[in-house]
Amino acid sequence: MSATKLPGRRWRMRYVLTTLVAACAGVILLIGCSGNESKDSVANARTKVNVAYLGLTCEAPLFSAYENGYFKEEGLDVELVKTDWDGLREGLGIGRFDANHTLVMYILKPIESGTDVKITAGVHLGCLRVQVAAQSNLKSAADLKGKRIGVPTHLGSPPYLFASRVLAANNIDPRPEAKEVEWLPFPPAELGKALQDGRVDAIATADPIGTILLGKGVVKTIADQAKDAPYDQEYCCAVVVSGKFAREHPAAAAKTTRAILKGAKWVYENPTAAAKMAVEKQYVASTVEINSQALLKLNYMPGIERCKHNILEAAVEMKKAGLLKPTTEPDELAKRAWVDLDGVTDAWIKELKVEKLANGGRPRMLDAKGFAGLFGDRKGVIDNCCIME
Repeated sequence: MSATKLPGRRWRMRYVLTTLVAACAGVILLIGCSGNESKDSVANARTKVNVAYLGLTCEAPLFSAYENGYFKEEGLDVELVKTDWDGLREGLGIGRFDANHTLVMYILKPIESGTDVKITAGVHLGCLRVQVAAQSNLKSAADLKGKRIGVPTHLGSPPYLFASRVLAANNIDPRPEAKEVEWLPFPPAELGKALQDGRVDAIATADPIGTILLGKGVVKTIADQAKDAPYDQEYCCAVVVSGKFAREHPAAAAKTTRAILKGAKWVYENPTAAAKMAVEKQYVASTVEINSQALLKLNYMPGIERCKHNILEAAVEMKKAGLLKPTTEPDELAKRAWVDLDGVTDAWIKELKVEKLANGGRPRMLDAKGFAGLFGDRKGVIDNCCIME
Protein backbone atom coordinates (compact mmCIF):
# COMPACT_ATOMS: atom_id res chain seq x y z
CA MET A 1 0.00 0.00 0.00
CA SER A 2 2.75 2.39 0.94
CA ALA A 3 4.57 1.36 -2.21
CA THR A 4 1.64 2.46 -4.32
CA LYS A 5 1.41 5.90 -2.59
CA LEU A 6 5.11 6.79 -2.60
CA PRO A 7 5.22 8.05 -6.18
CA GLY A 8 2.25 10.27 -5.40
CA ARG A 9 4.03 11.78 -2.43
CA ARG A 10 7.15 12.37 -4.48
CA TRP A 11 5.09 13.98 -7.23
CA ARG A 12 3.33 16.18 -4.67
CA MET A 13 6.67 17.20 -3.12
CA ARG A 14 8.10 18.05 -6.52
CA TYR A 15 4.99 20.05 -7.36
CA VAL A 16 5.24 22.00 -4.09
CA LEU A 17 8.95 22.67 -4.56
CA THR A 18 8.45 23.72 -8.19
CA THR A 19 5.63 26.05 -7.16
CA LEU A 20 7.76 27.57 -4.38
CA VAL A 21 10.71 28.12 -6.74
CA ALA A 22 8.45 29.72 -9.32
CA ALA A 23 6.84 31.89 -6.70
CA CYS A 24 10.23 32.98 -5.32
CA ALA A 25 11.48 33.69 -8.83
CA GLY A 26 8.38 35.75 -9.46
CA VAL A 27 8.93 37.71 -6.26
CA ILE A 28 12.58 38.26 -7.13
CA LEU A 29 11.62 39.33 -10.66
CA LEU A 30 8.95 41.64 -9.30
CA ILE A 31 11.36 43.18 -6.84
CA GLY A 32 13.97 43.53 -9.55
CA CYS A 33 11.53 45.20 -11.95
CA SER A 34 10.20 47.39 -9.20
CA GLY A 35 13.75 48.42 -8.37
CA ASN A 36 14.47 49.30 -11.99
CA GLU A 37 11.29 51.35 -12.28
CA SER A 38 12.22 53.16 -9.11
CA LYS A 39 15.74 53.80 -10.42
CA ASP A 40 14.42 55.08 -13.76
CA SER A 41 11.92 57.25 -11.96
CA VAL A 42 14.61 58.77 -9.78
CA ALA A 43 16.90 59.24 -12.78
CA ASN A 44 14.23 60.92 -14.85
CA ALA A 45 13.31 63.16 -11.95
CA ARG A 46 16.84 64.54 -11.63
CA THR A 47 16.84 68.28 -11.02
CA LYS A 48 20.49 69.30 -10.50
CA VAL A 49 22.03 70.21 -13.86
CA ASN A 50 25.34 71.82 -14.85
CA VAL A 51 25.14 74.01 -17.96
CA ALA A 52 28.49 75.15 -19.39
CA TYR A 53 29.11 78.46 -21.16
CA LEU A 54 32.04 80.25 -22.78
CA GLY A 55 30.97 83.88 -22.48
CA LEU A 56 30.04 84.40 -26.14
CA THR A 57 27.41 86.73 -27.53
CA CYS A 58 25.53 83.87 -29.17
CA GLU A 59 25.02 82.06 -25.83
CA ALA A 60 22.31 84.55 -24.87
CA PRO A 61 19.62 81.78 -24.71
CA LEU A 62 21.56 80.10 -21.89
CA PHE A 63 21.74 83.31 -19.90
CA SER A 64 18.10 84.17 -20.61
CA ALA A 65 16.86 80.71 -19.63
CA TYR A 66 18.71 81.03 -16.34
CA GLU A 67 17.86 84.65 -15.48
CA ASN A 68 14.22 84.42 -16.62
CA GLY A 69 13.61 81.28 -14.60
CA TYR A 70 12.91 78.97 -17.55
CA PHE A 71 15.07 76.22 -16.06
CA LYS A 72 13.17 76.55 -12.78
CA GLU A 73 9.85 76.39 -14.63
CA GLU A 74 10.98 72.98 -15.84
CA GLY A 75 11.75 71.94 -12.27
CA LEU A 76 15.53 72.16 -12.71
CA ASP A 77 18.19 73.49 -10.35
CA VAL A 78 20.77 74.73 -12.86
CA GLU A 79 24.28 75.96 -12.25
CA LEU A 80 25.95 77.93 -15.06
CA VAL A 81 29.64 77.03 -15.18
CA LYS A 82 32.11 79.05 -17.25
CA THR A 83 34.76 77.10 -19.16
CA ASP A 84 36.89 77.30 -22.31
CA TRP A 85 36.60 75.51 -25.67
CA ASP A 86 38.73 72.51 -24.68
CA GLY A 87 37.05 72.26 -21.29
CA LEU A 88 33.62 72.39 -22.93
CA ARG A 89 34.33 69.54 -25.33
CA GLU A 90 35.98 67.37 -22.71
CA GLY A 91 33.46 68.23 -19.98
CA LEU A 92 30.47 67.32 -22.12
CA GLY A 93 32.15 64.13 -23.30
CA ILE A 94 32.82 62.77 -19.81
CA GLY A 95 29.62 64.11 -18.26
CA ARG A 96 31.16 66.83 -16.09
CA PHE A 97 28.85 69.24 -17.91
CA ASP A 98 25.31 68.24 -18.80
CA ALA A 99 24.48 70.77 -21.53
CA ASN A 100 25.50 73.78 -23.60
CA HIS A 101 24.76 75.10 -27.04
CA THR A 102 27.58 75.20 -29.52
CA LEU A 103 28.48 74.97 -33.20
CA VAL A 104 27.29 71.93 -35.11
CA MET A 105 30.44 71.73 -37.26
CA TYR A 106 32.66 72.10 -34.21
CA ILE A 107 31.07 69.19 -32.33
CA LEU A 108 30.67 66.71 -35.24
CA LYS A 109 34.38 65.88 -35.46
CA PRO A 110 34.67 64.93 -31.76
CA ILE A 111 31.49 62.85 -32.07
CA GLU A 112 33.05 61.06 -35.04
CA SER A 113 36.06 60.28 -32.82
CA GLY A 114 33.86 58.82 -30.09
CA THR A 115 33.14 61.80 -27.83
CA ASP A 116 29.91 61.01 -26.00
CA VAL A 117 27.82 64.05 -26.94
CA LYS A 118 24.34 64.38 -28.44
CA ILE A 119 22.63 67.19 -30.35
CA THR A 120 19.00 67.82 -29.36
CA ALA A 121 17.79 70.98 -31.16
CA GLY A 122 18.80 73.87 -33.42
CA VAL A 123 19.19 77.33 -31.86
CA HIS A 124 20.29 79.95 -34.42
CA LEU A 125 21.58 80.41 -37.94
CA GLY A 126 25.15 81.43 -38.71
CA CYS A 127 27.52 84.39 -38.87
CA LEU A 128 30.59 83.00 -40.66
CA ARG A 129 32.15 84.49 -43.80
CA VAL A 130 34.99 84.24 -46.29
CA GLN A 131 36.27 87.72 -47.22
CA VAL A 132 38.89 89.30 -49.43
CA ALA A 133 40.33 92.81 -49.63
CA ALA A 134 37.85 95.42 -50.80
CA GLN A 135 39.91 96.21 -53.90
CA SER A 136 40.89 92.60 -54.62
CA ASN A 137 40.28 91.16 -58.09
CA LEU A 138 39.21 87.88 -56.44
CA LYS A 139 35.50 87.60 -57.06
CA SER A 140 34.43 84.20 -55.69
CA ALA A 141 35.59 81.25 -53.65
CA ALA A 142 36.53 79.52 -56.89
CA ASP A 143 39.32 82.10 -57.28
CA LEU A 144 41.05 81.04 -54.05
CA LYS A 145 43.01 78.09 -55.40
CA GLY A 146 46.69 78.63 -54.65
CA LYS A 147 45.93 81.52 -52.29
CA ARG A 148 46.80 82.21 -48.64
CA ILE A 149 43.83 82.27 -46.27
CA GLY A 150 43.95 83.68 -42.75
CA VAL A 151 41.88 82.02 -40.04
CA PRO A 152 41.26 83.00 -36.42
CA THR A 153 43.37 81.28 -33.78
CA HIS A 154 44.12 77.91 -35.39
CA LEU A 155 43.08 75.33 -37.95
CA GLY A 156 39.92 73.80 -36.57
CA SER A 157 38.20 77.03 -35.55
CA PRO A 158 34.59 77.42 -36.81
CA PRO A 159 35.51 79.97 -39.54
CA TYR A 160 38.15 77.53 -40.81
CA LEU A 161 35.57 74.73 -40.92
CA PHE A 162 33.14 76.90 -42.87
CA ALA A 163 35.81 78.12 -45.30
CA SER A 164 36.92 74.52 -45.89
CA ARG A 165 33.39 73.53 -46.84
CA VAL A 166 33.09 76.50 -49.20
CA LEU A 167 36.36 75.62 -50.92
CA ALA A 168 35.41 71.97 -51.32
CA ALA A 169 32.07 73.03 -52.84
CA ASN A 170 34.11 74.97 -55.41
CA ASN A 171 36.33 71.99 -56.29
CA ILE A 172 39.32 73.16 -54.26
CA ASP A 173 40.86 70.63 -51.87
CA PRO A 174 41.14 72.48 -48.53
CA ARG A 175 43.24 69.89 -46.73
CA PRO A 176 46.60 71.41 -45.68
CA GLU A 177 48.48 68.40 -47.10
CA ALA A 178 46.87 68.95 -50.52
CA LYS A 179 48.56 72.37 -50.71
CA GLU A 180 45.87 73.83 -52.96
CA VAL A 181 45.53 76.66 -50.45
CA GLU A 182 47.76 77.82 -47.59
CA TRP A 183 46.16 78.32 -44.19
CA LEU A 184 47.65 80.91 -41.82
CA PRO A 185 46.31 81.36 -38.26
CA PHE A 186 46.17 84.80 -36.60
CA PRO A 187 44.65 86.26 -33.45
CA PRO A 188 41.05 87.18 -34.47
CA ALA A 189 41.56 90.93 -34.18
CA GLU A 190 44.62 90.82 -36.48
CA LEU A 191 42.92 89.24 -39.49
CA GLY A 192 42.04 92.57 -41.12
CA LYS A 193 45.58 93.90 -40.76
CA ALA A 194 47.05 90.70 -42.18
CA LEU A 195 44.82 91.16 -45.23
CA GLN A 196 45.76 94.83 -45.60
CA ASP A 197 49.47 94.04 -45.25
CA GLY A 198 49.28 91.43 -48.00
CA ARG A 199 50.25 88.54 -45.74
CA VAL A 200 47.09 86.74 -46.83
CA ASP A 201 44.78 86.91 -49.85
CA ALA A 202 41.57 86.08 -48.00
CA ILE A 203 40.32 85.63 -44.46
CA ALA A 204 37.71 83.46 -42.73
CA THR A 205 35.78 85.43 -40.12
CA ALA A 206 32.86 85.37 -37.70
CA ASP A 207 30.80 88.27 -36.43
CA PRO A 208 31.34 90.85 -35.23
CA ILE A 209 34.78 90.95 -36.89
CA GLY A 210 33.42 90.27 -40.38
CA THR A 211 30.86 93.07 -40.17
CA ILE A 212 33.34 95.52 -38.62
CA LEU A 213 35.79 94.96 -41.47
CA LEU A 214 32.97 95.44 -43.97
CA GLY A 215 31.91 98.66 -42.27
CA LYS A 216 35.45 100.02 -42.35
CA GLY A 217 35.74 99.28 -46.06
CA VAL A 218 38.57 96.81 -45.52
CA VAL A 219 36.90 93.76 -47.09
CA LYS A 220 34.24 92.45 -49.41
CA THR A 221 32.48 89.16 -48.80
CA ILE A 222 32.68 86.25 -51.25
CA ALA A 223 30.90 83.62 -49.10
CA ASP A 224 28.36 84.37 -46.37
CA GLN A 225 26.82 81.71 -44.16
CA ALA A 226 23.86 83.98 -43.39
CA LYS A 227 23.02 84.80 -47.03
CA ASP A 228 24.37 82.18 -49.42
CA ALA A 229 22.58 78.92 -50.18
CA PRO A 230 22.63 76.29 -48.84
CA TYR A 231 24.22 77.72 -45.70
CA ASP A 232 21.58 80.42 -45.16
CA GLN A 233 19.09 77.77 -44.01
CA GLU A 234 21.56 75.91 -41.84
CA TYR A 235 21.81 75.95 -38.07
CA CYS A 236 25.15 77.23 -36.89
CA CYS A 237 24.61 76.45 -33.19
CA ALA A 238 22.57 73.72 -31.54
CA VAL A 239 21.74 72.48 -28.06
CA VAL A 240 24.17 69.74 -27.08
CA VAL A 241 24.01 67.45 -24.06
CA SER A 242 26.30 64.87 -22.55
CA GLY A 243 25.50 61.44 -23.95
CA LYS A 244 25.50 60.06 -20.42
CA PHE A 245 23.00 62.72 -19.35
CA ALA A 246 20.71 61.91 -22.28
CA ARG A 247 20.81 58.16 -21.60
CA GLU A 248 20.51 58.18 -17.83
CA HIS A 249 18.32 61.25 -17.37
CA PRO A 250 16.28 61.70 -20.59
CA ALA A 251 13.50 63.64 -18.88
CA ALA A 252 15.97 66.12 -17.40
CA ALA A 253 17.74 66.40 -20.76
CA ALA A 254 14.39 67.22 -22.40
CA LYS A 255 13.60 69.83 -19.76
CA THR A 256 17.03 71.42 -20.16
CA THR A 257 16.63 71.57 -23.94
CA ARG A 258 13.14 73.07 -23.70
CA ALA A 259 14.35 75.79 -21.32
CA ILE A 260 17.21 76.74 -23.66
CA LEU A 261 14.88 76.84 -26.67
CA LYS A 262 12.47 79.06 -24.75
CA GLY A 263 15.46 81.27 -23.95
CA ALA A 264 16.30 81.42 -27.67
CA LYS A 265 12.77 82.47 -28.57
CA TRP A 266 12.86 85.15 -25.87
CA VAL A 267 16.18 86.47 -27.24
CA TYR A 268 14.65 86.72 -30.72
CA GLU A 269 11.75 88.80 -29.38
CA ASN A 270 13.81 90.82 -26.89
CA PRO A 271 17.38 91.24 -28.19
CA THR A 272 17.88 94.58 -26.43
CA ALA A 273 16.79 93.14 -23.10
CA ALA A 274 18.87 90.01 -23.68
CA ALA A 275 21.93 92.10 -24.56
CA LYS A 276 21.50 94.26 -21.48
CA MET A 277 21.10 91.24 -19.24
CA ALA A 278 24.22 89.53 -20.59
CA VAL A 279 26.33 92.66 -20.14
CA GLU A 280 25.01 93.68 -16.71
CA LYS A 281 25.32 90.15 -15.35
CA GLN A 282 28.86 90.02 -16.80
CA TYR A 283 28.28 86.94 -18.91
CA VAL A 284 29.88 88.73 -21.89
CA ALA A 285 32.38 91.58 -22.10
CA SER A 286 30.67 94.11 -24.36
CA THR A 287 28.35 97.09 -24.41
CA VAL A 288 24.57 96.80 -24.56
CA GLU A 289 24.40 98.50 -27.98
CA ILE A 290 27.11 96.32 -29.53
CA ASN A 291 25.65 93.17 -28.01
CA SER A 292 22.11 93.91 -29.15
CA GLN A 293 23.26 94.60 -32.73
CA ALA A 294 25.25 91.35 -32.71
CA LEU A 295 22.20 89.40 -31.51
CA LEU A 296 20.09 90.87 -34.33
CA LYS A 297 22.39 89.23 -36.88
CA LEU A 298 22.08 85.70 -35.52
CA ASN A 299 18.44 84.86 -36.33
CA TYR A 300 17.31 82.80 -33.36
CA MET A 301 14.72 80.37 -34.65
CA PRO A 302 14.67 77.13 -32.62
CA GLY A 303 13.93 73.99 -34.61
CA ILE A 304 14.13 70.22 -34.57
CA GLU A 305 13.60 68.59 -37.98
CA ARG A 306 15.58 71.22 -39.87
CA CYS A 307 18.45 70.76 -37.43
CA LYS A 308 18.45 67.00 -38.04
CA HIS A 309 18.67 67.64 -41.79
CA ASN A 310 21.40 70.26 -41.31
CA ILE A 311 23.55 67.81 -39.35
CA LEU A 312 23.49 65.40 -42.27
CA GLU A 313 24.26 68.19 -44.77
CA ALA A 314 27.17 69.39 -42.66
CA ALA A 315 28.52 65.85 -42.31
CA VAL A 316 28.37 65.27 -46.08
CA GLU A 317 30.21 68.52 -46.84
CA MET A 318 32.73 68.06 -44.02
CA LYS A 319 33.65 64.66 -45.42
CA LYS A 320 34.03 66.14 -48.91
CA ALA A 321 36.30 68.81 -47.42
CA GLY A 322 38.47 66.19 -45.71
CA LEU A 323 37.37 67.29 -42.26
CA LEU A 324 36.05 63.81 -41.49
CA LYS A 325 37.63 60.39 -42.03
CA PRO A 326 37.27 58.84 -45.52
CA THR A 327 35.63 55.82 -43.88
CA THR A 328 32.96 57.86 -42.08
CA GLU A 329 29.41 57.45 -43.38
CA PRO A 330 27.72 60.86 -43.01
CA ASP A 331 24.24 59.43 -42.47
CA GLU A 332 25.49 57.14 -39.70
CA LEU A 333 27.38 60.00 -38.06
CA ALA A 334 24.30 62.24 -38.23
CA LYS A 335 22.18 59.54 -36.60
CA ARG A 336 24.80 58.96 -33.90
CA ALA A 337 25.05 62.68 -33.21
CA TRP A 338 21.31 63.19 -32.67
CA VAL A 339 18.91 62.14 -29.92
CA ASP A 340 15.14 62.66 -29.87
CA LEU A 341 13.71 63.75 -26.53
CA ASP A 342 10.11 63.55 -25.35
CA GLY A 343 8.29 66.86 -25.66
CA VAL A 344 11.02 68.51 -27.74
CA THR A 345 9.29 68.93 -31.10
CA ASP A 346 8.60 71.53 -33.75
CA ALA A 347 4.93 71.42 -32.72
CA TRP A 348 5.89 72.33 -29.16
CA ILE A 349 8.13 75.17 -30.41
CA LYS A 350 5.32 76.52 -32.61
CA GLU A 351 3.01 76.80 -29.60
CA LEU A 352 5.68 78.28 -27.35
CA LYS A 353 4.88 81.81 -26.13
CA VAL A 354 7.32 84.25 -24.55
CA GLU A 355 6.93 87.71 -23.07
CA LYS A 356 7.69 90.71 -25.27
CA LEU A 357 9.13 93.55 -23.20
CA ALA A 358 8.14 97.13 -24.06
CA ASN A 359 11.73 98.42 -24.08
CA GLY A 360 13.51 95.17 -24.78
CA GLY A 361 12.59 94.51 -28.39
CA ARG A 362 14.32 94.75 -31.72
CA PRO A 363 16.21 98.01 -32.33
CA ARG A 364 16.89 99.34 -35.79
CA MET A 365 19.63 97.23 -37.32
CA LEU A 366 22.66 99.30 -38.22
CA ASP A 367 24.40 98.86 -41.54
CA ALA A 368 27.97 97.57 -41.53
CA LYS A 369 29.45 101.07 -41.33
CA GLY A 370 27.22 102.03 -38.42
CA PHE A 371 28.00 98.78 -36.63
CA ALA A 372 31.75 99.28 -37.08
CA GLY A 373 31.38 102.79 -35.67
CA LEU A 374 30.17 101.38 -32.36
CA PHE A 375 33.65 100.02 -31.70
CA GLY A 376 35.49 103.29 -32.23
CA ASP A 377 39.19 102.87 -31.54
CA ARG A 378 38.83 99.82 -29.33
CA LYS A 379 41.92 97.63 -29.45
CA GLY A 380 42.65 94.01 -28.68
CA VAL A 381 40.25 91.14 -28.80
CA ILE A 382 36.85 92.14 -30.15
CA ASP A 383 33.67 90.80 -28.55
CA ASN A 384 33.06 87.47 -30.21
CA CYS A 385 29.94 85.76 -31.45
CA CYS A 386 31.05 82.16 -31.86
CA ILE A 387 34.81 82.09 -32.42
CA MET A 388 37.74 80.81 -30.44
CA GLU A 389 40.03 83.19 -28.64
